[in-house]
Amino acid sequence: MTKVLLSLHVLAAILAVGPVAVAASMFPATLRRTTGDRDGIRAIQQTLHRICRVYAGIGIAAPVFGFAKASSLGVLGDTWLITSIVLTAVAAGVLVLLILPRQDRALTDAVSPAETPPATASRPAMDLVRCRDRLNPAH
Repeated sequence: MTKVLLSLHVLAAILAVGPVAVAASMFPATLRRTTGDRDGIRAIQQTLHRICRVYAGIGIAAPVFGFAKASSLGVLGDTWLITSIVLTAVAAGVLVLLILPRQDRALTDAVSPAETPPATASRPAMDLVRCRDRLNPAH
């Protein structure tokens, strides 16, 4: 049973958390896009936001299977597990309290996507992009 729970935990993490990470990181780039079909860009933004919302809900399966696995192993009080739980909670909090609301605001602004300032993008992703651009100006 432990192997089944581990497999389900890993599959849930890969199949649910991965798409959220990719979609959330792609969203700010679509806000900065100033050329091309504006309706197409808007459709991409809506799709990326939908992926973030839906897969965030599905992503709850990863910690559920993780808790079941940890319980079956009897390691619920171990430091590594508590650290993992805290990091997962922080990541979920950033997604639910910062990234998704900012994506909502960016999508509901009356300004067209090409004119939307980057400040409405998800702040953590934008900070990462700025750091990357400072470290690698040729990018």
